[in-house]
Amino acid sequence: MEKNTLCKLGLAGLMAASVATASTDVEAKQAGDLLVRARAIVVAPDESGTTPQIGGNVSIDNAVVPELDFTYFITDNIGVELILATAKHHPDVNGTTLGDVDLGGIWLLPPTLTLQYHFNPQGQISPYVGAGINYTIFYSADLPTGGVATDISYDDGFGFALQAGVDYQIDEKWSLNVDVKKLWLGTDVSVNSGGVTSDVDIDPWIFGVGFGYTF
Repeated sequence: MEKNTLCKLGLAGLMAASVATASTDVEAKQAGDLLVRARAIVVAPDESGTTPQIGGNVSIDNAVVPELDFTYFITDNIGVELILATAKHHPDVNGTTLGDVDLGGIWLLPPTLTLQYHFNPQGQISPYVGAGINYTIFYSADLPTGGVATDISYDDGFGFALQAGVDYQIDEKWSLNVDVKKLWLGTDVSVNSGGVTSDVDIDPWIFGVGFGYTF
């Protein structure tokens, strides 16, 4: 893992943990609770990849989408979170021997499961960190009109995830959440039945804010 990635996540975790000392006790996270959140997220790929046959560098745009997640608390401090969201991106390959190549659009569905530690579960301000895995599914590829690509496919695959965040308890049931995740995910791309191939690392940062409800 890159040092700057670990530093960013570590800093986010430390900042969240530092505010825990200022919290007040409320009826909040405890063993057996189910916390359901709805967030708005920004998916910002930290992409890399080349196409050996034509050269160039892969570029993928950001996306802003809704996200739904479910956290079940095994103990007061330990939770398991399932994150569900889907986003559409528009990859390009820039600076190739054919010029800039538009690859159309592709939808990503990366369900992610993380194991979390919550530092102050009974407090009004409750930071957490987590780590886990994701499985990314690529679907509904759209080809550009009149482009070089006549067909394109993406391989699904597993990746790793880290996260840090904080919940602010508004009342007994409702909470405000801020969260950041780093996913390591890649795919093998095949264009024009394998005439052009690329091993692409997408590796997105995911920044989210939203509300949670505890059942």
